[in-house]
Amino acid sequence: MAPSCTHRMRGGARCPARHLQPTRTHVRMGVMRWENLSAPPDEGHPDGSAPATPPLPLALPGATVRTFDTPGFAGMTFYEVRAKSIINRVPGESRVPFQWTINPYRGCSHQCVYCLAGDTPILMADGRTKPISQLEPGDRIYGTEPQGAYRRYVVTTVLDKWSTVKPAYRVTLADGTTLVASGDHRFLSDRGWKFVTGTMNGAGQRPYLTTNNHLMGTGRFATAPKDSTDYRVGYLCGTVRGDAHLASYASAQGTVHRFRLALADGEALHRTERFLSDAGVETRRFSFSPASATRRAMAAIRTSKERDVRAINELIRWPENPTDEWQLGFLAGIFDAEGSCSRGIVRISNSDDEILDRAAAAFRRFGFTAVLEDPGRPNRVRQLRLTGGLPERLRFFHLTDPAITRKRSIEGAALKCQARLRVTSIESLGLELPLWDITTGTGDFIANGVVSHNCFARNTHTYLDLNAGEDFDRKVIVKVNAGELVRRELAAPRWRGAHIAMGTNVDCYQRAEGRYRLMPPIIEALRDFANPFSILTKGTLILRDLPLLRRAAEVTRVGVSFSVGFVDEALWRSVEPGTPSPERRLDAVRAFADAGFEVGVLMAPILPGLSDSDESIEATVSAIATAGASSVTPLALHLRPGAREWYAHWLGREHPHLVPRYREFYRAGSYAPQAYQRELTARVRMAARRHGLHRAEVGDNRRLGDEPAPPATEQLTLL
Repeated sequence: MAPSCTHRMRGGARCPARHLQPTRTHVRMGVMRWENLSAPPDEGHPDGSAPATPPLPLALPGATVRTFDTPGFAGMTFYEVRAKSIINRVPGESRVPFQWTINPYRGCSHQCVYCLAGDTPILMADGRTKPISQLEPGDRIYGTEPQGAYRRYVVTTVLDKWSTVKPAYRVTLADGTTLVASGDHRFLSDRGWKFVTGTMNGAGQRPYLTTNNHLMGTGRFATAPKDSTDYRVGYLCGTVRGDAHLASYASAQGTVHRFRLALADGEALHRTERFLSDAGVETRRFSFSPASATRRAMAAIRTSKERDVRAINELIRWPENPTDEWQLGFLAGIFDAEGSCSRGIVRISNSDDEILDRAAAAFRRFGFTAVLEDPGRPNRVRQLRLTGGLPERLRFFHLTDPAITRKRSIEGAALKCQARLRVTSIESLGLELPLWDITTGTGDFIANGVVSHNCFARNTHTYLDLNAGEDFDRKVIVKVNAGELVRRELAAPRWRGAHIAMGTNVDCYQRAEGRYRLMPPIIEALRDFANPFSILTKGTLILRDLPLLRRAAEVTRVGVSFSVGFVDEALWRSVEPGTPSPERRLDAVRAFADAGFEVGVLMAPILPGLSDSDESIEATVSAIATAGASSVTPLALHLRPGAREWYAHWLGREHPHLVPRYREFYRAGSYAPQAYQRELTARVRMAARRHGLHRAEVGDNRRLGDEPAPPATEQLTLL
């Protein structure tokens, strides 16, 4: 019998559908409508179960929400969406042996819990901000990393992004900063990483925020100025008065009119050119001076038309009562023309007293403190120096939005708790909201001025399957049009047939695949275009598609790999209860090997003190070899934050004698010591040779792509 659907409409009415087919679900204006109804609206389900009431995420407009009352999907909610694209490029710094992936399922099937509200501003590498919901993999943003005595701001890359729906909490800080996040999100405080919520003891014991904590960062980001007429006129006043040549004078041929602005930074020149054009002044661009050993090349814009010069003079006239937008534009323009940011200090230099007085007044208008300095230069150039350190520097950049991004860099600046970031309140909003999270190269990012931890637990759970705990996330985003998208994108003229890896982020043969069957049309499309691909999975559902994969292997290169960390059944039931048993996974390895595939096995995770004994390694490698695998890659357990707390709680309950060893092993970070990893690899290599796996070097998993696999410590990030 097919699983019955347990929807409710937004208003609370039960879904009258008795089974999945032939019911069709549609979303119109946020309200669900069902066709081909087989029962009256008030009739219950055949098994008498109470339907769920899943919310429609605001971040997923047009999504169809489904829940099913079969045991395998009990308590889970599926958000069916029609994606816009499906073949994704892997950012270069991730250092994996492939460039393209397909993920038909997104987000939360493997524990995506560390999430923020979609409008939370994230600090980008160009010094501006962008809502977290608008980020994309490959975007450059700021994170932090320890360097010497401080953590320092560094540029990193967004590796992944996803959304979920979770109970939301509001964290308020003394400077007025507010952050909306799930209870499982973590922020960096003066006492280390802290969850938004937690308990002092019991199953929920973990470090959590209190009103005695101070968060680390600069405090809330200022709102960028509006692109208004007053802002544009103020900006032009700043750039033209600051650095342009503007004059009308008599000559033998009559009155001559000249305007010229030369700048080394093209961003400011382009903005000035655009603002002038929008005001009806057309200029011509030309090369002002070439690059030299000590100077950068300079471009310039100019016009010699009387009408244009008069218009520019009118645009830069000092206003009697400047508006806030004009003053913000003026500060941005004069900074682009005559400003600098050296060693973290913002300065505006000029010899014109009127310009300096206007800039000082604008600083005061927005609560900045600027000191006028006279370096005693012969040309009477004086400087306005902005005080207040990094928090005020960022506030100035965000509030005024200068065009030149080079001057806005904070890379290398030390992370200090200079702002008033004491936690004043943590309150539940009493509702579930769409929340977002990202994975970055540094493991963190800057969210509304405070350091926020990203979700690495998702990647860890992908191969540990820590999905039996109370924190298991049960909301899955399903790209129901994945198959047609793959076929369309493979047919695009720009596609060059690169290798595509699947299952490297979210297992494409997770339980939901049994219901949605997204993989067969994906594989068929890859087969029809003879496009090489590989699949990494811990599931046995892949056996369903073995005939299709064999046909694909006849026309292109197909790689298949499984993860099997150990064969101890008692240990499997304790630490990986949500996965198919090791025996079933090895049966799948055998089936693929018998079908002619060279199957790689990731021996992961190997648990220190539990599955790393000579006996365990011997038994596991023997079973892998007997199953017909062609290679084995050992991967020691790594404990990213999030997985670390879950595993520590489990270890303290089940194996308390190992806690001191793990505390020592993982004191320095997420990975086991290098010496231990090298020893582990050597022991697995020797066992592999004893069992005839020496034909492929241990760790050589080339079926994942055309290049050799990365070292084990780098593969952990991949998994």
